[in-house]
Amino acid sequence: MDEKHFIRGCETTSTVTRRNFLQGISGTAAGLFVRKTARDFDVRDYGATGNGVTLDTLAIQRTIDSAASSGTNARVLLRGGRRYLTGALTLKGGIDLHLADDAQLIASTDPKDYPQDAPAILMAEQAVGLKVSGTGHIDGQAMKFMTTYSEADERWEPRSFRPRMFSLKACRNLEISGISFGHAPQWGLYMLGCEQVLIDTIRIQNLLDVPNSDGIDPDRCRHVEIRNCDIVCADDAIVIKTSEHLDSYGTSAHIVVKDCRVTTRDAGLKIGTETFGDISNIVFERCKVVSSGRGPTITHRHGGDISNIEFRDIEVVAEHHAARWWGWGEAISLSVRPRVHGEKVGRLRDIRIRNLTARAENSVRIDGSKDNLIEDVLLDHVDITIDRWTKYPGAMFDNRPTAHGDQGLEPHTTPAYSMRNAKNVVLKACKAHWGTSRQDYFSYALEAENVVGLEMKGFRGEAAHPERDPAVKIV
Repeated sequence: MDEKHFIRGCETTSTVTRRNFLQGISGTAAGLFVRKTARDFDVRDYGATGNGVTLDTLAIQRTIDSAASSGTNARVLLRGGRRYLTGALTLKGGIDLHLADDAQLIASTDPKDYPQDAPAILMAEQAVGLKVSGTGHIDGQAMKFMTTYSEADERWEPRSFRPRMFSLKACRNLEISGISFGHAPQWGLYMLGCEQVLIDTIRIQNLLDVPNSDGIDPDRCRHVEIRNCDIVCADDAIVIKTSEHLDSYGTSAHIVVKDCRVTTRDAGLKIGTETFGDISNIVFERCKVVSSGRGPTITHRHGGDISNIEFRDIEVVAEHHAARWWGWGEAISLSVRPRVHGEKVGRLRDIRIRNLTARAENSVRIDGSKDNLIEDVLLDHVDITIDRWTKYPGAMFDNRPTAHGDQGLEPHTTPAYSMRNAKNVVLKACKAHWGTSRQDYFSYALEAENVVGLEMKGFRGEAAHPERDPAVKIV
């Protein structure tokens, strides 16, 4: 494995400008994002009240349609000091939906105000040159889409209808910057088959007990940069995927996530679970996972191939949560197993994790299957401290999601590093530490089973209980 291997076209140093990035990943002029002085289309001029009570959907949609048909560089303006109640809005190419100052879009709670197929507050399809900007806020009113609260599961149960915040399909030259959104009833910023995308300095403030409230979901997208975002959500914060029956939207490739801060009860930085198509050339860098159920995660469950993935300069805190939430506090989780019994899962290979520090309640896990080894993994300067501070049961590996009928939680001791069914794994200057609350089930610094070509270069660490266990166990 070549440690100098890099992702072509995805240079991500701090000196790279948006123009450099777009030229590098698309081969097209960055001028596609450059706009002349915008002509404003004020939604109040088209009948919007902005009083937070009157439904403004039709007025805002008329404004969008007029701006898009004007043939000019048009800005749909939602002025500050107003709350605009709306159902689904269909955005168009060549416009900037601008939430000025403290303007708010408030989601209607009436299902009749949304299409029945994949409903969302902001929707677009095949829009070219679409921009959503400003410092305003979009409120999904999540609690009005919930029913009862489960004390055991520590989560709300949703109603049968709940919209997404964004559903953007096959858009190109897309930019979303500056805005915030929160209280998402379901997925947040969902993008399917989009290309040449910049997501910059957005803030997401979802509720930590509302399920499926993902932060940002690029699905079968290419040439994407996500940067400077602050995300709080119950489900996956940033997750790259390739969903089923959507092959016409292509693969996921050339995606950079950098300088983001995330808090979640699930995975902070993730690839999968939906991996029906190929995923390649992905970089996560300079991100802080403030709290999560899992740190950097690749959950490979379907037939696509996943390759050339790098996590670098990452800080992680990972902890247990109530059992219904996936993730058992793994510092890192790379796993391959079928979601459906008998389904063939593609390859997972060429994964690099560099300069990562973590405080976690569970192991670094590299977990392939006996007939499908995870290949070519580099852990370079990974520094792990295993400790215990939550009230939930330990001594488990969380293999979820698993094939139907499988329980998914596997009784197991907690080594700092756990590796099963892998090939060509290199640990370079990695460390294992134990915190002040050492549990009896804490075990080895490193445990390896069916790992072909394991190299340990400057590995440092001892067992949690050196009087009982060796530092390293290889079988």
